[in-house]
Amino acid sequence: MSRKYTLLLVATLALMMAAPVYGNSQGPPWMHNDRIIPEEGCSCHGAGGSPSSEIILSVSGVPRTYETGETYNLTISLTHVSYNTGGFMIWDYEAGTFAVSDGTKVVPDSGGAISHDAPGNDWIVPWTAPSEDMGDIHFSLAGNVVDGSGAPDAGDHWTTLSFTVSAPGTATADEDVSLRTISVGDYDSLFGQKSDAQIEAERQAEMANNYFEQGNLYFWTTLSILIIAAVIQGEFYERRFGGGPTNLDMSLAVPQGIRRGIVTLGLAIGFGWAVDTELPWGYTLVIAMCMLWGIFGVYRTVVQARAEKEAMDLI
Repeated sequence: MSRKYTLLLVATLALMMAAPVYGNSQGPPWMHNDRIIPEEGCSCHGAGGSPSSEIILSVSGVPRTYETGETYNLTISLTHVSYNTGGFMIWDYEAGTFAVSDGTKVVPDSGGAISHDAPGNDWIVPWTAPSEDMGDIHFSLAGNVVDGSGAPDAGDHWTTLSFTVSAPGTATADEDVSLRTISVGDYDSLFGQKSDAQIEAERQAEMANNYFEQGNLYFWTTLSILIIAAVIQGEFYERRFGGGPTNLDMSLAVPQGIRRGIVTLGLAIGFGWAVDTELPWGYTLVIAMCMLWGIFGVYRTVVQARAEKEAMDLI
Protein backbone atom coordinates (compact mmCIF):
# COMPACT_ATOMS: atom_id res chain seq x y z
CA MET A 1 0.00 0.00 0.00
CA SER A 2 1.41 3.37 -1.00
CA ARG A 3 2.12 6.13 1.46
CA LYS A 4 -0.64 8.24 -0.11
CA TYR A 5 -3.33 5.61 0.48
CA THR A 6 -2.03 4.93 3.99
CA LEU A 7 -2.40 8.60 4.95
CA LEU A 8 -5.85 8.70 3.34
CA LEU A 9 -6.96 5.63 5.34
CA VAL A 10 -5.64 7.06 8.63
CA ALA A 11 -7.36 10.40 7.99
CA THR A 12 -10.64 8.64 7.16
CA LEU A 13 -10.51 6.56 10.36
CA ALA A 14 -9.69 9.65 12.41
CA LEU A 15 -12.69 11.50 10.97
CA MET A 16 -14.93 8.50 11.64
CA MET A 17 -13.78 8.36 15.26
CA ALA A 18 -14.09 12.11 15.75
CA ALA A 19 -17.54 12.35 14.14
CA PRO A 20 -19.49 11.14 17.20
CA VAL A 21 -17.53 13.50 19.42
CA TYR A 22 -18.27 16.63 17.45
CA GLY A 23 -21.69 15.40 16.38
CA ASN A 24 -22.91 15.58 19.98
CA SER A 25 -22.35 19.33 20.00
CA GLN A 26 -25.55 19.49 17.90
CA GLY A 27 -27.38 17.44 20.50
CA PRO A 28 -26.85 14.04 22.12
CA PRO A 29 -28.31 10.81 20.78
CA TRP A 30 -31.47 9.38 22.35
CA MET A 31 -29.52 6.42 23.75
CA HIS A 32 -25.86 5.75 24.52
CA ASN A 33 -24.53 2.36 25.64
CA ASP A 34 -28.13 1.18 26.19
CA ARG A 35 -28.79 4.16 28.47
CA ILE A 36 -31.63 6.57 27.80
CA ILE A 37 -29.85 9.91 28.05
CA PRO A 38 -32.45 12.00 29.96
CA GLU A 39 -32.88 9.21 32.53
CA GLU A 40 -29.30 8.07 33.11
CA GLY A 41 -27.08 10.75 31.61
CA CYS A 42 -24.21 10.32 29.19
CA SER A 43 -21.42 8.05 30.40
CA CYS A 44 -18.98 9.33 27.75
CA HIS A 45 -18.57 12.63 29.62
CA GLY A 46 -16.81 13.29 32.90
CA ALA A 47 -14.43 11.30 35.11
CA GLY A 48 -15.45 7.66 35.20
CA GLY A 49 -18.72 8.37 33.40
CA SER A 50 -20.42 9.27 36.69
CA PRO A 51 -22.68 12.24 37.50
CA SER A 52 -20.92 15.21 39.06
CA SER A 53 -22.04 17.37 41.97
CA GLU A 54 -19.95 20.24 40.56
CA ILE A 55 -22.64 21.08 38.03
CA ILE A 56 -25.91 22.76 38.99
CA LEU A 57 -28.73 21.75 36.67
CA SER A 58 -31.85 23.92 37.05
CA VAL A 59 -35.23 24.18 35.42
CA SER A 60 -37.47 27.14 36.22
CA GLY A 61 -41.04 27.94 35.28
CA VAL A 62 -42.18 24.47 36.36
CA PRO A 63 -45.85 24.51 37.45
CA ARG A 64 -46.75 22.82 40.70
CA THR A 65 -49.86 21.49 38.96
CA TYR A 66 -50.74 21.70 35.26
CA GLU A 67 -53.88 22.91 33.55
CA THR A 68 -54.97 20.84 30.56
CA GLY A 69 -53.88 22.36 27.25
CA GLU A 70 -51.90 25.14 28.98
CA THR A 71 -48.42 26.04 27.69
CA TYR A 72 -45.56 26.66 30.13
CA ASN A 73 -42.14 28.07 29.29
CA LEU A 74 -39.49 25.99 31.02
CA THR A 75 -36.04 27.58 31.30
CA ILE A 76 -33.15 25.11 31.57
CA SER A 77 -29.88 26.46 32.99
CA LEU A 78 -26.43 25.09 33.73
CA THR A 79 -24.00 26.45 36.33
CA HIS A 80 -20.38 25.50 36.99
CA VAL A 81 -17.55 27.35 38.74
CA SER A 82 -15.35 27.28 35.61
CA TYR A 83 -17.53 26.62 32.54
CA ASN A 84 -20.88 28.02 31.42
CA THR A 85 -21.58 26.21 28.15
CA GLY A 86 -23.07 22.79 27.58
CA GLY A 87 -26.16 20.91 26.53
CA PHE A 88 -29.32 19.20 27.76
CA MET A 89 -32.13 16.75 26.97
CA ILE A 90 -35.60 16.72 28.56
CA TRP A 91 -38.43 14.17 28.23
CA ASP A 92 -41.96 13.95 29.63
CA TYR A 93 -42.59 10.32 28.68
CA GLU A 94 -44.84 11.46 25.82
CA ALA A 95 -47.41 12.97 28.19
CA GLY A 96 -47.44 16.51 26.76
CA THR A 97 -45.83 18.29 23.84
CA PHE A 98 -42.53 20.15 23.67
CA ALA A 99 -42.12 22.90 21.08
CA VAL A 100 -38.87 23.68 19.32
CA SER A 101 -37.45 27.08 20.21
CA ASP A 102 -34.20 28.94 19.60
CA GLY A 103 -31.23 26.59 20.13
CA THR A 104 -33.28 23.42 20.57
CA LYS A 105 -34.50 20.52 18.44
CA VAL A 106 -36.59 17.37 18.67
CA VAL A 107 -34.50 14.26 19.43
CA PRO A 108 -35.04 11.61 16.73
CA ASP A 109 -36.66 8.31 17.80
CA SER A 110 -37.34 9.68 21.29
CA GLY A 111 -41.06 10.11 21.44
CA GLY A 112 -40.93 13.88 21.70
CA ALA A 113 -37.83 14.62 23.79
CA ILE A 114 -36.10 17.97 23.25
CA SER A 115 -32.34 18.71 23.29
CA HIS A 116 -29.97 21.52 22.37
CA ASP A 117 -28.85 21.82 18.77
CA ALA A 118 -25.69 23.80 19.62
CA PRO A 119 -23.68 24.27 22.84
CA GLY A 120 -25.15 27.05 24.96
CA ASN A 121 -27.05 27.80 28.15
CA ASP A 122 -30.40 29.12 29.42
CA TRP A 123 -32.68 27.45 26.91
CA ILE A 124 -36.40 28.28 26.91
CA VAL A 125 -38.44 25.16 26.16
CA PRO A 126 -42.21 25.62 25.73
CA TRP A 127 -44.19 22.65 27.05
CA THR A 128 -47.90 22.19 26.44
CA ALA A 129 -49.79 20.07 28.94
CA PRO A 130 -52.00 17.26 27.61
CA SER A 131 -55.54 18.13 26.58
CA GLU A 132 -56.97 15.86 29.25
CA ASP A 133 -56.11 14.87 32.79
CA MET A 134 -53.38 12.22 32.62
CA GLY A 135 -52.55 12.24 36.32
CA ASP A 136 -49.14 13.23 37.60
CA ILE A 137 -46.62 13.82 34.82
CA HIS A 138 -42.99 12.85 35.34
CA PHE A 139 -40.04 14.56 33.66
CA SER A 140 -36.44 13.44 33.21
CA LEU A 141 -33.74 16.01 32.44
CA ALA A 142 -30.03 15.54 31.76
CA GLY A 143 -27.52 18.37 31.43
CA ASN A 144 -23.79 18.73 31.00
CA VAL A 145 -21.22 21.51 30.99
CA VAL A 146 -18.16 21.16 28.78
CA ASP A 147 -14.62 22.47 28.99
CA GLY A 148 -14.45 23.41 25.33
CA SER A 149 -11.80 20.86 24.40
CA GLY A 150 -14.04 19.40 21.70
CA ALA A 151 -13.88 15.91 23.21
CA PRO A 152 -16.05 14.20 25.87
CA ASP A 153 -13.29 14.01 28.46
CA ALA A 154 -12.86 14.24 32.25
CA GLY A 155 -13.10 18.04 32.07
CA ASP A 156 -16.82 17.77 31.26
CA HIS A 157 -19.45 17.38 33.98
CA TRP A 158 -23.01 16.08 33.80
CA THR A 159 -25.94 15.22 36.03
CA THR A 160 -29.62 14.31 35.84
CA LEU A 161 -32.77 15.74 37.41
CA SER A 162 -36.19 14.11 37.77
CA PHE A 163 -39.30 16.01 38.81
CA THR A 164 -43.09 15.65 38.75
CA VAL A 165 -45.92 18.04 37.90
CA SER A 166 -49.09 17.17 39.79
CA ALA A 167 -52.40 16.42 38.14
CA PRO A 168 -54.99 19.22 37.83
CA GLY A 169 -56.71 20.09 41.08
CA THR A 170 -54.33 18.10 43.32
CA ALA A 171 -52.12 21.00 44.41
CA THR A 172 -52.30 24.77 44.83
CA ALA A 173 -50.99 26.49 41.73
CA ASP A 174 -48.34 29.20 42.07
CA GLU A 175 -49.38 32.75 41.31
CA ASP A 176 -46.20 33.25 39.27
CA VAL A 177 -44.99 29.98 37.76
CA SER A 178 -41.77 31.58 36.48
CA LEU A 179 -40.50 31.98 40.04
CA ARG A 180 -40.50 28.24 40.78
CA THR A 181 -37.12 26.62 40.14
CA ILE A 182 -36.03 23.01 40.64
CA SER A 183 -32.29 22.35 40.87
CA VAL A 184 -29.88 19.54 41.54
CA GLY A 185 -26.35 19.84 42.97
CA ASP A 186 -24.70 19.66 46.37
CA TYR A 187 -25.15 22.41 48.99
CA ASP A 188 -21.78 24.07 48.31
CA SER A 189 -22.45 24.11 44.57
CA LEU A 190 -25.92 25.58 45.02
CA PHE A 191 -25.31 28.10 47.79
CA GLY A 192 -21.59 28.16 48.54
CA GLN A 193 -20.17 29.87 45.49
CA LYS A 194 -17.83 32.61 46.64
CA SER A 195 -16.64 35.83 45.13
CA ASP A 196 -12.99 36.44 44.28
CA ALA A 197 -12.73 38.73 47.32
CA GLN A 198 -14.05 36.00 49.64
CA ILE A 199 -11.68 33.41 48.17
CA GLU A 200 -8.71 35.78 48.58
CA ALA A 201 -9.72 36.63 52.17
CA GLU A 202 -9.92 32.93 53.06
CA ARG A 203 -6.53 32.33 51.42
CA GLN A 204 -4.94 35.18 53.42
CA ALA A 205 -6.52 33.89 56.65
CA GLU A 206 -5.23 30.40 55.97
CA MET A 207 -1.72 31.75 55.28
CA ALA A 208 -1.77 33.76 58.53
CA ASN A 209 -2.94 30.73 60.49
CA ASN A 210 -0.22 28.58 58.91
CA TYR A 211 2.44 31.17 59.78
CA PHE A 212 1.17 31.27 63.37
CA GLU A 213 1.14 27.49 63.73
CA GLN A 214 4.50 27.02 62.02
CA GLY A 215 6.01 29.86 64.04
CA ASN A 216 4.91 28.27 67.32
CA LEU A 217 6.18 24.90 66.19
CA TYR A 218 9.61 26.25 65.24
CA PHE A 219 9.90 28.40 68.38
CA TRP A 220 9.06 25.69 70.93
CA THR A 221 11.00 23.02 69.06
CA THR A 222 14.06 25.27 68.90
CA LEU A 223 13.72 26.12 72.61
CA SER A 224 13.52 22.42 73.47
CA ILE A 225 16.65 21.71 71.44
CA LEU A 226 18.50 24.56 73.19
CA ILE A 227 17.51 23.22 76.64
CA ILE A 228 18.69 19.72 75.75
CA ALA A 229 21.92 21.13 74.32
CA ALA A 230 22.49 23.19 77.49
CA VAL A 231 22.04 20.11 79.71
CA ILE A 232 24.48 18.09 77.59
CA GLN A 233 26.95 20.97 77.64
CA GLY A 234 26.61 21.22 81.42
CA GLU A 235 27.38 17.50 81.77
CA PHE A 236 30.42 17.86 79.51
CA TYR A 237 31.90 20.82 81.42
CA GLU A 238 31.18 19.17 84.78
CA ARG A 239 33.13 16.07 83.77
CA ARG A 240 35.88 17.98 81.96
CA PHE A 241 36.56 20.76 84.42
CA GLY A 242 34.59 20.03 87.60
CA GLY A 243 35.78 16.51 88.29
CA GLY A 244 32.41 14.90 87.61
CA PRO A 245 29.18 14.74 89.65
CA THR A 246 29.28 14.66 93.44
CA ASN A 247 28.61 11.46 95.32
CA LEU A 248 25.11 10.63 96.59
CA ASP A 249 24.82 8.19 99.43
CA MET A 250 22.93 4.99 98.63
CA SER A 251 20.48 5.61 101.45
CA LEU A 252 19.38 8.70 99.55
CA ALA A 253 20.02 7.51 95.99
CA VAL A 254 17.72 4.44 96.15
CA PRO A 255 14.47 6.20 97.18
CA GLN A 256 15.28 9.13 94.91
CA GLY A 257 15.88 6.79 91.97
CA ILE A 258 12.62 4.94 92.65
CA ARG A 259 10.60 8.16 92.79
CA ARG A 260 12.13 9.54 89.64
CA GLY A 261 11.77 6.21 87.87
CA ILE A 262 8.04 6.00 88.66
CA VAL A 263 7.44 9.56 87.48
CA THR A 264 9.44 8.93 84.30
CA LEU A 265 7.53 5.71 83.57
CA GLY A 266 4.24 7.58 83.94
CA LEU A 267 5.45 10.30 81.58
CA ALA A 268 6.60 7.66 79.06
CA ILE A 269 3.14 6.10 79.13
CA GLY A 270 1.59 9.55 78.70
CA PHE A 271 3.88 10.28 75.75
CA GLY A 272 2.88 7.03 74.05
CA TRP A 273 -0.78 7.87 74.60
CA ALA A 274 -0.30 11.35 73.16
CA VAL A 275 1.32 9.97 70.01
CA ASP A 276 -1.28 7.22 69.63
CA THR A 277 -4.24 9.59 70.00
CA GLU A 278 -2.61 12.27 67.84
CA LEU A 279 -2.78 14.85 70.60
CA PRO A 280 -1.95 18.41 69.46
CA TRP A 281 1.78 18.78 68.97
CA GLY A 282 2.13 21.39 71.76
CA TYR A 283 0.88 19.01 74.47
CA THR A 284 2.92 16.15 73.05
CA LEU A 285 6.05 18.31 73.08
CA VAL A 286 5.52 19.28 76.74
CA ILE A 287 5.03 15.64 77.76
CA ALA A 288 8.12 14.61 75.77
CA MET A 289 10.27 17.29 77.42
CA CYS A 290 9.07 16.29 80.92
CA MET A 291 9.80 12.65 80.08
CA LEU A 292 13.32 13.53 78.94
CA TRP A 293 13.81 15.55 82.12
CA GLY A 294 12.70 12.51 84.15
CA ILE A 295 15.12 10.26 82.26
CA PHE A 296 17.90 12.73 82.94
CA GLY A 297 16.95 12.75 86.64
CA VAL A 298 17.20 8.94 86.83
CA TYR A 299 20.51 9.11 84.98
CA ARG A 300 21.88 11.73 87.43
CA THR A 301 20.81 9.62 90.42
CA VAL A 302 22.63 6.56 89.07
CA VAL A 303 25.74 8.57 88.16
CA GLN A 304 25.92 10.25 91.55
CA ALA A 305 25.40 6.95 93.38
CA ARG A 306 28.37 5.49 91.47
CA ALA A 307 30.61 8.53 91.90
CA GLU A 308 33.65 8.13 94.10
CA LYS A 309 33.32 9.59 97.55
CA GLU A 310 35.33 12.69 98.27
CA ALA A 311 36.80 13.69 101.66
CA MET A 312 33.81 15.84 102.41
CA ASP A 313 31.49 12.86 101.73
CA LEU A 314 33.31 10.74 104.37
CA ILE A 315 32.87 13.25 107.18
